[in-house]
Amino acid sequence: MTAEHIAKQLHGRKSGACWMVRCPAHDDNNPSLGLTDADGRVLVHCHAGCSQDRVIGALKVKGLWSEQQQTEMIEASYDYRDERGVLLYQIVRKPGKKFLQRYPDGGGWIWKKHPRQVLYRLPEVIEAPIVFVVEGERDVETLRAYGFVATTNAGGAKAPWLPQFTDVLRDREVILIPDRDAAGYDRVRRIARALLHQVPRLVYLDLEDGKDVTEWFSRGHSEEELIAQVDGEEVSK
Repeated sequence: MTAEHIAKQLHGRKSGACWMVRCPAHDDNNPSLGLTDADGRVLVHCHAGCSQDRVIGALKVKGLWSEQQQTEMIEASYDYRDERGVLLYQIVRKPGKKFLQRYPDGGGWIWKKHPRQVLYRLPEVIEAPIVFVVEGERDVETLRAYGFVATTNAGGAKAPWLPQFTDVLRDREVILIPDRDAAGYDRVRRIARALLHQVPRLVYLDLEDGKDVTEWFSRGHSEEELIAQVDGEEVSK
């Protein structure tokens, strides 16, 4: 089953790289559901805010969703925005820890790297005096849930740390928390070299109880404990 097939059943129309249809998950007078083919799968995105589970459930009721598509759905998406909060691109997580980058194109998506790369949660980072730098978007969201400002760059441990990332962080205190594996430590060393002498305070924090900060919090640690560890560590200048 393809995006075109589903769209035609719902009397949709082609818009750029995707098909737009009336979302079956809500009373949709103006077509808000985007359908896109990618790697043999159909990706769905309701611009009115319906969750993927709700949309897929409504499509299944209509006989327009296969079990194969169900297992290959997007698990999470993370918005990368510019200084004004305008969406530049998304990182999309699919089953098997597969991450893809896409950016909007007139109602559809272009499934490749955006020409401008920015730090995740850039508008928040710009306003913050203290910023945590972690490896993945999930860890950023974990720290935000505990009241901290955090960021990362797209592409995982091997992605380059670009000069514009350093420029954004230059006047801020920065706390680096690596994923506790060889690639994570290598990544943090690269970032530390780029930031050393460029920020007023640089902290390297290796959280021993867990592979990353999300797992560390899941094991019962608190934000107060994290703050205490930050206060006790600093990279020498």
